[in-house]
Amino acid sequence: MGKTATMQAVTDRLRNFLQFVAVKLIDEPAKAQLKVAELGPKKLRFKLILASEDVAMLIGRNGFTASAIRSVLKAAADKEGVQVNLQIHSHEEEAEFLARDELK
Repeated sequence: MGKTATMQAVTDRLRNFLQFVAVKLIDEPAKAQLKVAELGPKKLRFKLILASEDVAMLIGRNGFTASAIRSVLKAAADKEGVQVNLQIHSHEEEAEFLARDELK
């Protein structure tokens, strides 16, 4: 397997893990989006974009749920020698981020 194919396989495994976990914890999985960006060699950013109510549910009380998800994601990525970042926000917040980026 080539370098790119290996990274794609790792990305797919991490994406599948996040999708599995998120679907189990939120009320509106049909509204969920998962975006992945390769920020550099062996460096990924995952962005979970959810309905507002689901953001609160997935983050959890005092951020414990999101922290647990990030810890498991990071452990799986570390095993592959990959750095990961997970952002969780609502569709409204994503629209604001995109609008700000367009103004730059």
